Amino acid sequence: MRFDESSAAFEAFYRRNFEAVLRFVTRRVDDPHLAGDLTADVFLAALDSAHTYRPGRGSEIAWLYGVARNVVSARRRRDAREARASGRIAGRRLMDDDDVGRMEERIDAERGMREALAAMQALPEGERAVLELVAVDQLTVAEAAAALGIRAVTARVRLHRARKALQRFVPPSAVFTEEMEGTA
Repeated sequence: MRFDESSAAFEAFYRRNFEAVLRFVTRRVDDPHLAGDLTADVFLAALDSAHTYRPGRGSEIAWLYGVARNVVSARRRRDAREARASGRIAGRRLMDDDDVGRMEERIDAERGMREALAAMQALPEGERAVLELVAVDQLTVAEAAAALGIRAVTARVRLHRARKALQRFVPPSAVFTEEMEGTA
């Protein structure tokens, strides 16, 4: 079959087969809206795959029923996936207004730290590495220097630069305390 959306051949094909496809679909679904949607989907799929029809393999309606079967089966699979997904969340408690309020408060409270973490990503690698080892991994500056294979004074300079860069986002005490710096 050779036709496109605007061709008279497709219109004739549609008129010739509409009732048969509608009967095929309504034998398989009981929702009239779904039946209408699926019938339309069958003809769209037929239009897209018309080049696969081979008259020697069977009648036009047999080929169209094959297309319809695929469309209906695909819809059933999609509906089953959606039902499984809905089932997974159905047993979970939805958040009420108090839960949402607490979540918003927590998000607001952590805003500074999110900004600091984003700013840390913008730091040069050396500064970020020292800051992470001292602030996150709780090493002293001397230990961080040893871990990075640099001198302690270099680590202190990098840490100082990193702290200065982050000061506008969070106070230094929120990232680490002076006691963590230690001595070389």
